[in-house]
Amino acid sequence: VCWCLDGRLGDDNLQSMIVGTVMRKIKSRTWKKQRYFKLQEDCMTIWYKSKKAGNAHSTFSVSDVETVREGHQSEVLLSIADEFPPDRCFTLVFRGRRGNLDLVADSADEAQSWIKGMRKLIENLENMGESEKLDQWICEWFKKADKNNDGRMNFREIRVLLKMMNVDMNEHHAHQLFMTADKSQTGTLEDDEFVLFYKMLTQREDVLRVFQDFSGDGQKLSLRDLEEFLRDEQLEEVDGVQQLAMELIERYEPSDTGTKMLKAMSIDGFLMYLASAEGSIFHPRQQSLYQDMTQPLNHYFISSSHNTYLMEDQLRGHSSVEGYIRALKRGCRCVEVDCWDGPNGEPIVYHGHTFTSKILFKDVVNALRNYAFKVSEYPVILSTENHCGVEQQRVMAQHLNTILGDKLLKSTLDGKIPVSFPSPEELKGKILLKGKKIGGLEESRNGPVEPEDSLTGEVSDEDEAADIDEDIRSTLQFPRCGSIKFIQFNSRSFPQKSKQRLSKELSDCVVYCKSVHFSSFKHSRVHSKFYEISSFTESKARKHLREAGAEFVHHNTRQLTRVYPSGLRTDSSNFNPQEMWNTGTQIVALNFQTAGVEMDLNDGLFSQNGRCGYILKPDFMRMSERRFDPEVPHNREGYRPLSLCIQVISGQQLPKVNIKESSVVDPFVRVEIHGVPLDQAKQETRYIDNNGFNPVWYDTLRFTIHAPELALVRFVVEDYDKASRNDFVGQYTLPFSCIQQGYRHIHLLSKDGTSIPPASLFVHVRITNLV
Repeated sequence: VCWCLDGRLGDDNLQSMIVGTVMRKIKSRTWKKQRYFKLQEDCMTIWYKSKKAGNAHSTFSVSDVETVREGHQSEVLLSIADEFPPDRCFTLVFRGRRGNLDLVADSADEAQSWIKGMRKLIENLENMGESEKLDQWICEWFKKADKNNDGRMNFREIRVLLKMMNVDMNEHHAHQLFMTADKSQTGTLEDDEFVLFYKMLTQREDVLRVFQDFSGDGQKLSLRDLEEFLRDEQLEEVDGVQQLAMELIERYEPSDTGTKMLKAMSIDGFLMYLASAEGSIFHPRQQSLYQDMTQPLNHYFISSSHNTYLMEDQLRGHSSVEGYIRALKRGCRCVEVDCWDGPNGEPIVYHGHTFTSKILFKDVVNALRNYAFKVSEYPVILSTENHCGVEQQRVMAQHLNTILGDKLLKSTLDGKIPVSFPSPEELKGKILLKGKKIGGLEESRNGPVEPEDSLTGEVSDEDEAADIDEDIRSTLQFPRCGSIKFIQFNSRSFPQKSKQRLSKELSDCVVYCKSVHFSSFKHSRVHSKFYEISSFTESKARKHLREAGAEFVHHNTRQLTRVYPSGLRTDSSNFNPQEMWNTGTQIVALNFQTAGVEMDLNDGLFSQNGRCGYILKPDFMRMSERRFDPEVPHNREGYRPLSLCIQVISGQQLPKVNIKESSVVDPFVRVEIHGVPLDQAKQETRYIDNNGFNPVWYDTLRFTIHAPELALVRFVVEDYDKASRNDFVGQYTLPFSCIQQGYRHIHLLSKDGTSIPPASLFVHVRITNLV
């Protein structure tokens, strides 16, 4: 069954990996332990153990590995560069938030075997078709259940397998399936017999029902049948529906069936289509770059990270360059540095006034040079919270200029004084510094400023440790819960905003993103230049939204605004970004290291438009002559509310949430709408007892959407528990505007935002106008 059995023949690297290799696992300069690593026969699992650990061992899946870095390309391996040469070192980078695995082989040849072998395995996985993926899943289940490794399974092993697969099946029914699949009548299932058993187990009655509704003879979908289904149910464009039907038959109908020759589709081909990207709820056209990228920068929502250097919490967390690499690889386009004077004249980055570890500013700039444009060509904004003295500010400027070179934007694009922002298209491949600036763009075009000139004032527009002071004051004034009665408050307990001088060299690096203090919307409307950007804590932003929502939106048609989490969030938790997107705020900065619904929403919004990190705002948030108040969306020009009807039909192969073999989930689905306050809603299906493998609901949920341009839809699957909190199983979030109608699959993601194939939901979606 496994593709690996053929693929590894003649491949010396895979053969070497299967034999196994002793390598050093490196965690730090002082933690270097030998481990025995080998590739399992399935070519999907890496197995490793310590020589001293007896039978204890660990494993991870090749599908968990995103990429392989060669040489000293991690902080850990750089720290031991003087001890081990780069040709023996490599790093396995995992998907999601899991830490890297840094390894040192005994020789350069052994390192190359693993580097090339892992890259081949990753490439094979990425190039797998739907049919091959299915074969691989079957192979994985077979190996998990074949406890004695004899290449066959008895009924006892099958019963264990069903529990592992989240199936609580009647024993008599399970035995009937087993006997039907046991064609050889040996009392065990071998390769082909197990495939038959798996296919009987995974037979999709829900899909078969749809298939037969549109099939003229109940056996196949003729070209005309398929056209009718695509036109009437999937609401595909009428003009191209015949061509699309022919393409789907060519792409998904198994080639070994006579049905393909008849230009028709069998149930297997139909299921393959519905499980593909084209049958997904997310419109494939909107997953690629489809928006106009030539509008001014402030007309876009920008994927933005807060305290990018932190891997954990904000009090004692680990600071790492990996934070920048991970954020940039997720499409983030605005990253943050907190800079402080460091030893040996080198500026350092860490969360000031805390015990978080420290990294060098120049290492952050190097990471920007290497990773800023690997995922997206569009500009990166480097937001600085600057606490350095003038001397180390000059060092910062020197590093920015020498390391980034032409990537750093140092002057206006055409050399003239602009009247509006350039577009993401015009700024492709550029890094923009956001920070304080001496004077404005006008002054900088009127001749050179003497080097000794400097600005005295608040160097940093946001000092989050100092902002805790203000947040505590507002908490005391407007406590969110009644439990706070009295707190002794000493204003000197918290550092105040630092008033320092600004070096001309660093000032000159700031062009289109000059940080300024915000006075009021009225003051900004009269006095602000387009390139001046203000930053608010979430609590200040909420106050502005509460008191002047429409003014806030109008402000963001002209200016860039950044909103960041409260300094009280010492656990690196996040606020709800939707609140701020409702105001048109472009730079809504989140703690990317913290999984949860907030990052699900961020990932959902930015999953469209080629994941480039820029999403064009709705037109009513871009035009200054329009007035939009998120509290009253029906008052806007062009208001057209929509009805969203979702029938949750079934789930497929949901992951176990409890490690006990006997445990099976009781799943239910919650659909959440995130948008303007009037659209915020959630509804749930019933829960299904003891069936995470193929639960069936046929429950219909209905919503009214007043501002569809801003709405996100989040599907959440949880394990119902009447005695305690429900366990998370999986989720998927997407923009309302990217939904494909009709019968669709939703491919679920883990809490970490990584895929968990083959877990999915099957739904029917219909969107209609409300009269």
